[in-house]
Amino acid sequence: MNWLDEGALFAQVGAFLAEDLGRGDITTQACVARNARSRGRFLAKEPMVVAGLEAAEAVFSTLDSQQQLEAFASDGEEIEAGKVIARTSGFADVLLAGERVALNLLQRLSGIATLTRKYVRAIEGTNAQIVDTRKTTPGLRMLEKYAVVSGGARNHRFGLDDGVLIKDNHIALAGGVAAAVERAREAVGHLHKIEVEVSTEKDLREAIGSGADILLLDNLSPEETARKVNIARELSPQIKLESSGSITLENVRAYAEAGVDLISIGALTHSARAMDISFKIQAG
Repeated sequence: MNWLDEGALFAQVGAFLAEDLGRGDITTQACVARNARSRGRFLAKEPMVVAGLEAAEAVFSTLDSQQQLEAFASDGEEIEAGKVIARTSGFADVLLAGERVALNLLQRLSGIATLTRKYVRAIEGTNAQIVDTRKTTPGLRMLEKYAVVSGGARNHRFGLDDGVLIKDNHIALAGGVAAAVERAREAVGHLHKIEVEVSTEKDLREAIGSGADILLLDNLSPEETARKVNIARELSPQIKLESSGSITLENVRAYAEAGVDLISIGALTHSARAMDISFKIQAG
């Protein structure tokens, strides 16, 4: 996914604003003259990869349909500290009411894109790709996965209805790897690939023997990952291999060099630091 569903975006932004505004911005109503005009600008306080401009604009246009952002950067672009990311002008009460929600989204999504870009850079020159996970903030999955793509990585499945991933708990309840794969194959049909989480050589061999399309090598060291990659490729040269678990910026290249195709990183969305961005408003 590298797009935003406009209807879903505006529905989410409406809920975010309702949470923040409640019955109205009593501070602005008390201090600022009605119909006063103002100008605002988003300023980067540190280097970053920008993401979330469309979401920020949606905040203001939800409050006032005529409100637009004039962007001086684009999502996915790397910028330096001091860069004006975007500016807008309109009614002061609209800018003040939308300021915090717009900043929260722009800071959060830019943080995800920035961290993602670091992981992507760390494995440049290998055949592996960085992908995200479902470890997202409830309610923000669409936006957070969009930020991952803006950072240069790819999306894993969006939700539980988006692909078959048989994990350890499924295997335990199904009665083994082979039983789980066979049941899944009978249930989902020919259009769905089947991915299976494995940690032992026995499970790996059983998954491949049962017709799994993708193996998730979970919580293994880079050395053990390389050994299992070699075994898997001997058994099925075309099988896709994914690594996950305990992967950091410091060791991600070692996993890529172990020969996997995909490296899934939960930290992209659950541990990204919000970027330092300010929104300054002036009269006029």
